[in-house]
Amino acid sequence: MTHIYDEFEQRGFLYQCTDEEAVREMLDREKVTFYVGFDPTANSLHIGSLIPILGMMHLQMAGHKPIAVVGCGTTMVGDPSGKTEMRKMLMEQSIRENGVGLRKQLERFLTLDGEAGFWLDNADWLLQLNYVDFLREIGKHFSVNRMLSAESYKQRLETGLSFLEFNYMLLQAYDFLVLYKQHDCKIQFGGQDQWGNIVAGTDLIRRETGGQGYGMTFPLLTDAAGQKLGKTVAGAIWLDSEKTPPFDFYQYWRNVEDADVKRFLLMFTFLPVDECNTLGDLQPPLLNRGKEILGFEVTKLVHGEAVAAKAYQTALEHFPTADPDNNVPTTSTISTVKSAAPDLPTATVPAADAKAGISIPNLFRLCGLCKSGGEARRLIRQGGARLNDEVIKDETLVVSSDALESEPVLKAGKKRMVKIVVE
Repeated sequence: MTHIYDEFEQRGFLYQCTDEEAVREMLDREKVTFYVGFDPTANSLHIGSLIPILGMMHLQMAGHKPIAVVGCGTTMVGDPSGKTEMRKMLMEQSIRENGVGLRKQLERFLTLDGEAGFWLDNADWLLQLNYVDFLREIGKHFSVNRMLSAESYKQRLETGLSFLEFNYMLLQAYDFLVLYKQHDCKIQFGGQDQWGNIVAGTDLIRRETGGQGYGMTFPLLTDAAGQKLGKTVAGAIWLDSEKTPPFDFYQYWRNVEDADVKRFLLMFTFLPVDECNTLGDLQPPLLNRGKEILGFEVTKLVHGEAVAAKAYQTALEHFPTADPDNNVPTTSTISTVKSAAPDLPTATVPAADAKAGISIPNLFRLCGLCKSGGEARRLIRQGGARLNDEVIKDETLVVSSDALESEPVLKAGKKRMVKIVVE
């Protein structure tokens, strides 16, 4: 049986740890309570959040107890980590509503029933604090010089770090102290940009209680092109199906760069490590099978197997691979998916606009496949625009009302397409 710490290393989850030997021994010796914080800056998580979520799932399946902390309190201050400027200030009501959305999503992945795992809101203890008392009891343990040496603060000093944001490290450290005292929480996990905040928490626990907390960070992943995971020309890839349709979600993973396939299979699926390595080492065109399995498995995890099957079948119908029935061995349930009703994302066009016909550049803009008519014309000149699988060559083409009523499929490049519906 693989030790959970070894599993983390093999799958690429580990970036830093405050004491590797102690944490490894502790995870092997006892059932450990750990936590990860999620600040509700939006009402949905994005795929970058899948890294800590998958890490929490692995730990819970190994018998350890997760605490998912929604940061309705810390969001009112704003985390400067990884940001070049101050976050937009949100009203408390919006933050609370976002927190409800995050809880619904996280409960799809984790058991947070108060026994096997917990769901907590740090507003419950942070918003009750008396500022002067907090400064006297907690602030006395923090060195400004040491805080400014943290990477998250150093990066912001050139562009401007507000005093409001400067307090964030104290609040996150205090979260860890509260969880350590009230829930015997021993480990905090977070992204690598949270290292300074996590270490501040372990130090606060030591100074206040004489006890020992530990910290581990996940890598902040970028793709082969160096772009932050989940950031595309069209925007973030969300876990909410209304923000990112499941077909687009599947296509994101299906079309990752060849160099990312193995890494992403290891991190974002529960397929055995050896199988992930085998699939990731396939050479094109067989590597496409690895990409299909990646897309199917991550979509199944987030949206369910039936939705993943629809997305997979839809992609095969509209973007067939050279050998969709190849016999690459896999334990993925994609091998049992033989048929499912195709389910294309749709874009609605007002009947009043469709009546007189719509120019093809404007149609791409209305359907959200291009941001402007100019971008659509460039797409056409590059040969990347298709209507019902026919390459569009005429920038002045006007799509008639009858053609629009027939629910045509509009494609932009190899990854994005929509079915047009007139309403």
